[in-house]
Amino acid sequence: MSASSASDGIMKRQEVHGTSASEGAPVLQIRSHRSTGRRGATGLAPAILCLSSLLWIGQAAMLAIGVGAISQGGGVAGVSGPALIVVGLGILRALLDAAGGRLAFRAARQELSVHRAAATAALAQRSPLDSGRPASGMAASVLGEQAEAIVPYLARFRPARMKATVVPLVMLVCILPISWVAALVLTFCAPLIPIFMALIGWRAKAASEKQLAETGGINAFLLDRLRGLATIRALDAVDATALRLRRDADSLRIRTMTVLRIAFLSSAVLEFFAALGVAATAVYVGFSLLGSIDVGTWEGPLTLTQGLFILLLAPAFFEPLRELSAVWHDRAGGEAALAALKELAASQQTILGGNDAKPVSSVGLASIEIEGLVFRHTPERKAVIDHLELSVAPGEHVALWGASGSGKTTILSLMAGLARPEAGVVRIAGIPLRHDTADSLRRRMAWIGQSPHVFAGSVIRNVALGRNGIDGATVTRALDDVALDKVFTPERVAAVGEGGLGLSGGEALRLALARMMVDERADIILADEPTAHLDAETATAVTDALLSLANGRILIVATHDPVLAGRLDRIVRLDTQSLGVAA
Repeated sequence: MSASSASDGIMKRQEVHGTSASEGAPVLQIRSHRSTGRRGATGLAPAILCLSSLLWIGQAAMLAIGVGAISQGGGVAGVSGPALIVVGLGILRALLDAAGGRLAFRAARQELSVHRAAATAALAQRSPLDSGRPASGMAASVLGEQAEAIVPYLARFRPARMKATVVPLVMLVCILPISWVAALVLTFCAPLIPIFMALIGWRAKAASEKQLAETGGINAFLLDRLRGLATIRALDAVDATALRLRRDADSLRIRTMTVLRIAFLSSAVLEFFAALGVAATAVYVGFSLLGSIDVGTWEGPLTLTQGLFILLLAPAFFEPLRELSAVWHDRAGGEAALAALKELAASQQTILGGNDAKPVSSVGLASIEIEGLVFRHTPERKAVIDHLELSVAPGEHVALWGASGSGKTTILSLMAGLARPEAGVVRIAGIPLRHDTADSLRRRMAWIGQSPHVFAGSVIRNVALGRNGIDGATVTRALDDVALDKVFTPERVAAVGEGGLGLSGGEALRLALARMMVDERADIILADEPTAHLDAETATAVTDALLSLANGRILIVATHDPVLAGRLDRIVRLDTQSLGVAA
């Protein structure tokens, strides 16, 4: 979290709102003015595509009637009517296919946007103390790449599934009054297809989930190694890293080929049973028309018109199932992607607020009161903070002193509402820090960590961070106050690299201090090890700038630096065993 007003670091989410106003976990709701239209389009598109397929029944009937009329010596007048109907139905089918496909795609994109918004909102709400937070590379892979598998799943598989359910049944109803034998042949072959498809689908889903996990893992590994490239080179571990990446790439290739093999297998199963059903139907119709078979009809022998109608419907009977087979692998990938997004949205620890709740009045002098605070990372683990009691007066400077793991950073996070305590209360200026008050109270706070993030761009933008009312003159004064006026000369205004490239650790920390200086609302400063890993001269400069900034404000510092702690008003020592507090 960068050194600025803590509320500025919370991602603004469009159409996502937390409704809980209590201290319990927030309930994320997706609000969209197009949600009703999206649900309607989701159901309308498959219905339109089903209707388009069913129109083939009318075309087949007209073709059979036309051929029957020709066989009986009918002229142009006898076939012109059915021909016009066939053409008209064909045009209507083309229009319905285009409209249904467009609606299905749009509904799928909107559905994907909703799931992405929910997952992004949940990630933004996750506490920095959440031990289950996914790696950034994994989260980026799921949101940006793997989530796209939802679109073909919703746009193609769901309509195909509805067509495979409705269209064969309607065609069977049309064939049954003509020939019960043909209906029986199709009925016998059709169930075998979904049975074998389901058996293959279970394997396909498992293979897709493993492939997506492998993809996310390799993305996370690659991003992590790119971030530490300088360290890898310094330790001469480039070859070892390349070998690990090659092994992961080979594993991903194998899993991808496994998914493709299963997809080809499902297509082969469908084609076999579909061909078997059509061939058996054709044999029956052929022998019936030749007079070799005189059973299987309800009234008299099978006529040419009736036989041709059955033959035209037999391939179309299996067409929805064939289409379902073609997109069967989309189901596996789509469901795996949906599961990955839902896993991203799951969180054990979330921040307080973050929902732009109604502001609360907190105009009094800043003070902090902590009573009976209890926190543990997961329910089964031991409490990190156990019944902490702490009081900080307005303008007081306090050092949190303790060994690593004693809970210093956790206490700062709880003060800022960046985690939810199991028990106890934190009061800021007399107002309890709850879900409905956290946003307003957090605007009074500023945070500086050990490694504040520096964005690529100008110094003005890095200091202002998009906040209104901060111009170049204000930034220049802040840089002067933290002794960065000679570092950031006009020639270097746009020379700041991503992650602070080109800056020393002390310069990056002082830049973070400048961010806080331009925020006049913040009268509580929370600093986490601001002088860690700095040389004595730089640590002194950062300490001087921090104390100057904190004049008249509450300053709470988690530190191991005895020099910094000695310059503050009070030292609070944290006992790692009981977390009791003694001044």
